[in-house]
Amino acid sequence: MAKKSTSSKIQKTALYNFDTRWEELMKNKDFVKVFLSDVLEDYIIKQRWYGGKASKLKYIELAEYFRIQQNEEVYYGLILEVNFVEAFYQHYFLPIAFVSDENFAQDDRILPISIQNQEGFIIDAINLEAFRKVVFERILTAVPNDTTRVQYNKSLLFHDVVYESSRFMGLEQSNTSIVYNEKFVLKFFRRIYADRNPDYEMSRFLSEKKEFKNTPAYLGSIQIKDHENVNITIGLMQEMVENDGDAWDYMLSELHKVFSNLEYKNITVANLPRTEDFLRLDIRDVPPQIIDWAGLNIFTKIQKLAKRTAEMHIALGSEFEDTAFTPTRFNNDYTVWLKNRLLYQFQNRLNTVENNLHKLDGLALELANEFLDKKNEIRKRFVSFDWTKLKSERLRVHGDYHLGQVLVKGDDFYILDFEGEPESTIRDRKVKQPPLKDVAGIFRSFHYAIYATIFNNIKLYKHSQEELFEAGEKLYQYLVGVFLGTYVYEIQEANINIGYNQERIFLLKYSLLEKAVYELGYELNSRPRWAVIPLKGISNIINN
Repeated sequence: MAKKSTSSKIQKTALYNFDTRWEELMKNKDFVKVFLSDVLEDYIIKQRWYGGKASKLKYIELAEYFRIQQNEEVYYGLILEVNFVEAFYQHYFLPIAFVSDENFAQDDRILPISIQNQEGFIIDAINLEAFRKVVFERILTAVPNDTTRVQYNKSLLFHDVVYESSRFMGLEQSNTSIVYNEKFVLKFFRRIYADRNPDYEMSRFLSEKKEFKNTPAYLGSIQIKDHENVNITIGLMQEMVENDGDAWDYMLSELHKVFSNLEYKNITVANLPRTEDFLRLDIRDVPPQIIDWAGLNIFTKIQKLAKRTAEMHIALGSEFEDTAFTPTRFNNDYTVWLKNRLLYQFQNRLNTVENNLHKLDGLALELANEFLDKKNEIRKRFVSFDWTKLKSERLRVHGDYHLGQVLVKGDDFYILDFEGEPESTIRDRKVKQPPLKDVAGIFRSFHYAIYATIFNNIKLYKHSQEELFEAGEKLYQYLVGVFLGTYVYEIQEANINIGYNQERIFLLKYSLLEKAVYELGYELNSRPRWAVIPLKGISNIINN
């Protein structure tokens, strides 16, 4: 290897020259050493999909590499092991291409390089249309029971198409999605795990085996076998659902109208009726004062979302052959796993609250002090999980269910992104859980949407923040009640066992507390002003 530094023109392009063909470059130890130590460490920490920004990077190793190719076109897929000073590591997928025309290297240039005296750039291959086309065509021409190292799989639904176009879907955090022909979406998983991705497993199961219509149809995937013969999911191809945006934005828009109505209809918040927590409601059970204030539309939409959520759980709970999806009972192993996980997380959040009290004031500070004062009571709640009293069943669940994971299309909803909770290990994401954990996730999302609406529009509303919070808590109870009314009815009609009423309320409260404690860490670290939302959720449960 010769390092080049003879002219300013060359400085802008090739800093390194390797006398090795591109097709053999990954076998060149000098190149791999330079690429990992001199280049990638600087490149990777700037990427949106990099999840280690809160930790200190120690070094990067090349865990695996493989070819993604078609005929003479060769690209490399790299599995990078990023090691941190804090003694843990993460794996990332990075496909690379070599281009000699800098017009193809406008974005994500990783390394100016000369290969056998041909100057060019190594870039993230996803920026290159030729690479995107190769991947599309490899999935489209996939053969059943592929036994090669890089395995392409396609659904029976994916046929009679040709490549027309491809583009980036938009800004994503942990993955990169490509839209093909304005009809299909290929999600490249960036942070990866030594196992099949839950999003792939769940999407394929729901779409192919259960024909669940309210999730994007599974069309294909890319897996690789690592050196230990373990399947790793690299990409997931699905249909593109034409939509009007996600349910989070939709709910914020609807709730803004609701809170604006307080002034428009001259409503006295103190006179608005409350309902009992977790009481199952039909829309006819919602008092006229609440309907007059909030309108009928928000409740009919909640009913539809509850129906689609129930249908998802019915599909996941009606499998009796594939053991990865068959329902199972609560047992001691699950209880030990749950308590250990939650007590560790709870201790972490206690430390975070204590270290960030100085960032809080007003109601948030008051609730944070209550959280610290009642830490033993909260810990006791987590420890009180007694599986012997539970008669319901555990299922594979969505695992990270919130309004942002739901698309709105007309009057209907489509559920997506089954990867699971970002902080969890891949194994933990596949543990069967009470389906009410997903329900608790969407309830926490309702709570967030209410408070986000207040925070985002506080200057537009004439009522005080305290009155808005009070109105929001009353509305939240009715949204929860109407959702439960439809959800429980649909689930019971399909004979999915989610327990008797007292058990359901216990599991909901437990899962809501778990979710709110989980959220607390993120808010205190990222936007302390919003910490009041999970703190209020925790307070609601422990003071109920």
